[in-house]
Amino acid sequence: MSELRKDPVIDRWVIIAKERGKRPSDFAGSQDAHVAAFCPFCPGNEDVVPPEVLAYRDPDSQPNGPGWRLRVVPNKFPALRDEGRITKHGECIYDKMSGIGIHEVIIETPDHGLSLATMEPRGVEDVVWAYRDRLTAIAKDGRFNSVIIFKNQGQAAGATLDHSHSQLIALPIIPSQLKDELIGARRYFDFKERCVYCDIVDQELRHQERLVGENQDFIAVCPYAPRFPFEVWIIPKNHGAVFQETSKFGLENFAMMLSETLKRLAEVLEDPPYNFVLHTAPLHQDVGRFYHWHLEIMPKLTRVAGFEWGSGFFINPTPPEEAAKYLREARIATEEEPSRSG
Repeated sequence: MSELRKDPVIDRWVIIAKERGKRPSDFAGSQDAHVAAFCPFCPGNEDVVPPEVLAYRDPDSQPNGPGWRLRVVPNKFPALRDEGRITKHGECIYDKMSGIGIHEVIIETPDHGLSLATMEPRGVEDVVWAYRDRLTAIAKDGRFNSVIIFKNQGQAAGATLDHSHSQLIALPIIPSQLKDELIGARRYFDFKERCVYCDIVDQELRHQERLVGENQDFIAVCPYAPRFPFEVWIIPKNHGAVFQETSKFGLENFAMMLSETLKRLAEVLEDPPYNFVLHTAPLHQDVGRFYHWHLEIMPKLTRVAGFEWGSGFFINPTPPEEAAKYLREARIATEEEPSRSG
């Protein structure tokens, strides 16, 4: 079973995933990995992945068979497993706990050739609703304190399968990056009695120079101090800490903004590899006054090298104002579709 181990100097937790263990030879030549001919996520191959925990499918179709438009399944090679209770141990100065968690795959479409940047807005909306539905269900389990939803698009961004998918990992702890965000947002709120993300939205709407897109409920913006070239954040205009509490209409507008932003990135950067991460509040903490959920998209255009690892600084060769201008001016096709019912 996997373990979570804590660095005693900076309180950073890491997952030691024993069941995914690799020998030194498994890492050699990993940059030259080839695309597998067989895809376990394509329709007709439902029996080679674990049984679905959520699916949006045709009314006359059967679970774990064809006829779906989105499926959520447990990861066949999970970093953490949902088995038993969480136990904590000490080894002299070191702390560890059992690797209990949930690791799922959101298979975003039955069409192997589609991506979030090329599928219809309705398909992106299905993905957003799946995030909401799984977060809502997992929040009822008191063992878990946070859920990370993320996407690795392209081999350079960490994807091992071409078929469009994202992932969800529920953790018994709050990871250090989310802790840092909460501390920073709380510090700003205590000083100014305002949400820092709300202030970012207000300023970016006023100045426009880093604005990529906007609709009734969301903005897409290149952040003022981006770590990576063409990094984009999607932020709700209205304050809210918990993603799954977003209204139905708000989720539809979020899906539209996500779709349009990914299309812009694909047009300007010629379909780049990227990662995105959904940043939402911990499951059992009341941070609603000062935290604000959002999604961060990081195109994989540069490498993190020695200086970055040694200093914590990032070197970004593209000013966000310039990146936003390119993205705003991208010619993309958008469709206004009727709202989803039910």
